[in-house]
Amino acid sequence: MKSKKLTNEEQETVNPKKKKLSKKKKRLLAVGMVLILMASSPFIINAYVKSSVKERIIPVEQAAKLGADCILVFGAGVNLDGSPSPMLGDRLRRAIELYDAGASDRMLMSGDHGRQEYDEVNSMKQFAIDDDIPSENIFMDHAGFSTYESLYRAKEIFEAKKVILVTQEYHLYRALYIARSLGLDAYGVSSDLQSYSGQSYYNAREVLARCKDFATSLFKPKPTFLGEAIPVDGNGDLTNDKDE
Repeated sequence: MKSKKLTNEEQETVNPKKKKLSKKKKRLLAVGMVLILMASSPFIINAYVKSSVKERIIPVEQAAKLGADCILVFGAGVNLDGSPSPMLGDRLRRAIELYDAGASDRMLMSGDHGRQEYDEVNSMKQFAIDDDIPSENIFMDHAGFSTYESLYRAKEIFEAKKVILVTQEYHLYRALYIARSLGLDAYGVSSDLQSYSGQSYYNAREVLARCKDFATSLFKPKPTFLGEAIPVDGNGDLTNDKDE
């Protein structure tokens, strides 16, 4: 005698725990997948940001042929006496090398000068002046409080279209990604002229910073300050805030 095949409803009646167990497993699986996705998303975004702009990191010789509107130098820490930190000093040296190579005859120093007692940009400009670059060719962005704000203002305030970004390589990927999202034609030249203390920390922190600015680049918020345009093809002394 053939055994009767039970319907789904009959199977559930015979073994009601089976359905409950199955649903519980599905829920656990779904939660597990969400957790895995959340845990891995920073690494996915990080890899995407880096791979999408890596071809825009170029040597000095190639950058010298671009005919850029300006060389944008990102600010970094300054010492108590106002002198650049090792990381900032190398950015400035590389930027001066690019200027001397003919990459652009305009420099844009973008950094934090939100407090009277802390001033990155005047330190940066003075460093370049001490290397015989004319003051009128050096612009200062006193409100470059972040990488995103520096690039937003480079386009909207200083009206740059094609720019060469100068910073350490670990930072260049994020800067180039933001620049592209804002519509800037940007290339990057690394300023890694030495080893830096705490580089492992910077590398780890940068993964999170890339994720943050990946989101920022989607929404494109306005920076802390905007203001009247100061075209980068004009006179850089218009950005001076100190009497000569």
